[in-house]
Amino acid sequence: MDLLLSLPIASYFFSTSLTSWSTSLNLLFFYMTWSTLVLSHSPLKIEILGTTALRLVFWLVPSLLFLLFDTLLPSLAQSIKFNGASGLPPRDARTLAKLLGLALTNLALSTVVQAAISLGLTTLLQTPIFRTSTTLPLPWQMAKHIALLFAAREVLTYYIHRYLLHNPSSAKNKTVKHITACHTDYAHSHHTPPFSLLLMADHPLPFLLHRFLPLYLPALALHDNLHILTFLLYVGLATVEETLAMSGYTIVPGIIMGGITRRSAVHYAKPVGNFGCWGVLDWVHGTSLGGKDVMADIQDEAEKHNVKGRSAKRLDQGGNMVQNGIQGLRRSARSRARKSRG
Repeated sequence: MDLLLSLPIASYFFSTSLTSWSTSLNLLFFYMTWSTLVLSHSPLKIEILGTTALRLVFWLVPSLLFLLFDTLLPSLAQSIKFNGASGLPPRDARTLAKLLGLALTNLALSTVVQAAISLGLTTLLQTPIFRTSTTLPLPWQMAKHIALLFAAREVLTYYIHRYLLHNPSSAKNKTVKHITACHTDYAHSHHTPPFSLLLMADHPLPFLLHRFLPLYLPALALHDNLHILTFLLYVGLATVEETLAMSGYTIVPGIIMGGITRRSAVHYAKPVGNFGCWGVLDWVHGTSLGGKDVMADIQDEAEKHNVKGRSAKRLDQGGNMVQNGIQGLRRSARSRARKSRG
């Protein structure tokens, strides 16, 4: 428990950011907390408990709060749910208890699998899986690695989801047929928009293939080039994205995130498309459903922030600056010419 409470990511965002301290003091506090954590706990312990803590904070707690809101205020909840009343979670306590038990079992399973892989590779390579040091990663390195991780996750999620979990020709392969059937029976048994608790309430085998491997394999590929802080930030961001995407709410903030949520709801109601996380590969392969694809969302986001107008304004400003500079050079040249004639 002391490790969970001393996670610097949590203390940084939920404690110091709420005070009037300067940025330098925030960073100093963060660095001291992180150094203490690294020096007092093993890299494997930081990885596993850090990942579990992020899952609990950014998936389990919001999912239970969303579920409480949907069940206690159904008339209000249905007004902001895709498909209205049909998008509400079941109100049967026994059904919800089973779903919660399955979700927690899958969370525990993924934690055990991750720990086994990390321990095995650490023992084999004689080095921690991820770079764990008191030196903090540079911001541009974190941004670059997180972009690579999310891109690889999108690719893995799309092809696993489409060809293993929803393969129309699965009858040709008994293993794929079994995986497809398990996913259909557990994750798509209601054919309604999802709610966040369903994120991990799938059959264990499809769950590992769909949710765990696309998240963890790209990080393993980077291995010790990836700082453990970057990995934890990536896990936290991915968990927030998945939780919101599965919420089924029409009021998820942001056009891009709202589009992801909408496509997830359409997929659960009609699981023949929208296989990716962000919808990029669905757009490429023509498997987007629901009328609007990711490119339409990007266009809407650009129009919302008036990107075209701002670009034109900046171009005009740049052109005016160039023109003023040229005029200044001409005036200077004429002045020098008059002086030389005088």
